Amino acid sequence: MIKAEPDVGDLEATARAVRREIVLSVAHAGGGHVGGPMSAVEILTALYFRVLRIRPAEPGWPDRDRFILSKGHSAIGWYAVLALRGYFPAAELSTFDAIDSRLQGHPDMTLLPGLDMSTGSLGLGLAAGVGVALGAKLGRQDFRTFVMVGDGECNEGVVWESAHVAERYELDNLVVVVDSNQLQQFGWRDPGTGRRLPPYRGSQLRDRWAAFGWRVLEVDGHDIASVIGVLDQASAMQGAPVVVIAETVKGKGVSFMENDYSWHSRVPTPDELRAALDELADPVPPARDPLPPAPELVGRVAPVTADERG
Repeated sequence: MIKAEPDVGDLEATARAVRREIVLSVAHAGGGHVGGPMSAVEILTALYFRVLRIRPAEPGWPDRDRFILSKGHSAIGWYAVLALRGYFPAAELSTFDAIDSRLQGHPDMTLLPGLDMSTGSLGLGLAAGVGVALGAKLGRQDFRTFVMVGDGECNEGVVWESAHVAERYELDNLVVVVDSNQLQQFGWRDPGTGRRLPPYRGSQLRDRWAAFGWRVLEVDGHDIASVIGVLDQASAMQGAPVVVIAETVKGKGVSFMENDYSWHSRVPTPDELRAALDELADPVPPARDPLPPAPELVGRVAPVTADERG
């Protein structure tokens, strides 16, 4: 039986569920990252529920699309999506960051099926993705490789070394998504206000990727329908690698976490956890109008038999 793809409303509900799992898992573990995983939720949801060619029941399927989370500190967001997609039981999320867990604070491909690369040292995930995409080209395999990097991660020199190599090899089977939440844990400050400045100003990030020969697309990273559309568009482009710059909000989904760099890595208190879960609860559908009273039966009350139908 062919199953219908989830509609946008279903995916938005999944994104809320992912965010609930993120805050619950970090609270239970007593440590972990929150802001970065929350900004990436719609992108990860779109990838795993609509875009990637995958088989959750067969995570090592040779023809699967590959995904690498180069911003590996956001692993709990990835784990939550994998669990809800059916790679492993959602109950296992409660083991996040435990010493004997498959769900470490940074992804370990030797522990958890479904991970295509171990990451954590910023920038190296893209270097690995270039190698995977080049290997697919040389092996005449048609799978695609997707890599997510952070905008702050783009401060790493290895990102631009990898970007240069990818363009030289015309890796049009490689799509990079930049989670551009414009807020680093550590970074430059405005000398007047003291507020954190974005890692890149104005069009700098777009211009730099373009200067390295990449096709550049931009999208609202929290609009799932738009994210799906731009990733499909990126996958169809030929002749050069593609980067999608997704404008996002750090801590998205919980008002007191949004655009607050302190939530890059912070454990919610019990009161904060309750408040966050309240904000992330599924909306209550409006109450239906009462059903009209059943019409009064006049005359025949017994069902019509087959013989009576003729």
